[in-house]
Amino acid sequence: MRPPLPDGPYLIIGLARSGAAAARMLLPRGEVIAADSGHPERPPGVEAHLGTDGVELLERARCVVKSPGVPNDAPAIVAARERGLPLFGELELAWRLLPNRFVAVTGTNGKTTTCELLGAVYREAGRPVAVAGNVGTPLSSLVGEVDGETVIVCEVSSFQAEDSEAFAPETALLLNLTEDHLDRHGSFGAYREAKLRLFANQTAGQAAVAPPGFELPGAGRRVTFGGPDCDLWLRDGVLGWGEHALMPAGELRLRGAHNLENGMGAAAAALSDGVSREAVRGALRTFAGVPHRLEEVGTVGGVLYVNDSKATNVASAARGIEAFDGVHAILGGSLKGGGFEGLRGPVASRCRACYLIGQAAERLERDLAGTVPLRRCGDLERAIRAASAAAAPGEVVLLSPACASFDQFRDFEERGDRFRELVRKA
Repeated sequence: MRPPLPDGPYLIIGLARSGAAAARMLLPRGEVIAADSGHPERPPGVEAHLGTDGVELLERARCVVKSPGVPNDAPAIVAARERGLPLFGELELAWRLLPNRFVAVTGTNGKTTTCELLGAVYREAGRPVAVAGNVGTPLSSLVGEVDGETVIVCEVSSFQAEDSEAFAPETALLLNLTEDHLDRHGSFGAYREAKLRLFANQTAGQAAVAPPGFELPGAGRRVTFGGPDCDLWLRDGVLGWGEHALMPAGELRLRGAHNLENGMGAAAAALSDGVSREAVRGALRTFAGVPHRLEEVGTVGGVLYVNDSKATNVASAARGIEAFDGVHAILGGSLKGGGFEGLRGPVASRCRACYLIGQAAERLERDLAGTVPLRRCGDLERAIRAASAAAAPGEVVLLSPACASFDQFRDFEERGDRFRELVRKA
């Protein structure tokens, strides 16, 4: 059973992808008003106020819906809390309208890859599945579009999790947790608290899946993965579940140690939800990955070009770099808070040189000084040109920025698409 939808009229703050989807979902259920400080496209049938913070619209609302990208200190959000108005995120409202079984995935890195891998696992098992959430398809867009037998695999960001109230997935999976989004959350403690809200409302009949060592809130049944003594274990290069071996770890199709972690998390979540070992094995052996995450774009003159644009923080970029040898790494973009010292080890051991772009170039140059040659290139096109000229056959040109993209691109997808386009023109 889900809690009921709050009463409208609904005021949506932020009309990016999730906000627009929430507006469409709520339209048949009450009056919908929307506000955005920018000038995005107006959802059909919605009274949209653009170029405004929306504070003046609060007197007409009985419920405020906050898009994930809207910060907590936005004027309309602060004013809504002061007035005691119910405040929800799009994830929470969509979940209340979807009676389906949920597998929710969070963590600092690997969420999208793991969600898509889980989708492949359920398809391998012959079970209907929809992958949504932060992965790109708003959860709201599934309301009224999927039948009750469909399993929903939902990627949950810290921005979405912090706006949840009663959200309680049947299976919740935490992949990892490292410093990220300090510009939004203010501290690692606040970021961690937001992530762990995924588990807070779980009951004893639900599964709480995480690596060992995490203290999770809620009453979910604890399932661990990764270590030799975990429920989903790794011993001497073999993955196992309970008392039985599952498959050699080397048979995973995805490249890199971080993808072994993603695969173990996905396997633990699926097996704890009753999926067969055969389906898990089949998907792990065949799933090839997602765009913008260690995506092998092509080989030119013996040099492999890899699009890892989704690596928007230090931990993710470090894992991308560590997946290869002879790396010419393109780093940089917009700053998110925190430094880049965590890249020093991977850069020193795996890189031939680094090519620095965007707003973060100066900080990267300072934090990586003394590791490998560092070249300031300004933008992505010049960085690719410089890296291509320096790379020898058998080496790798890797876009793994360790930064957000908002200084030069709309999002990491646009940055990765541009990388792919430039490589194919080379």
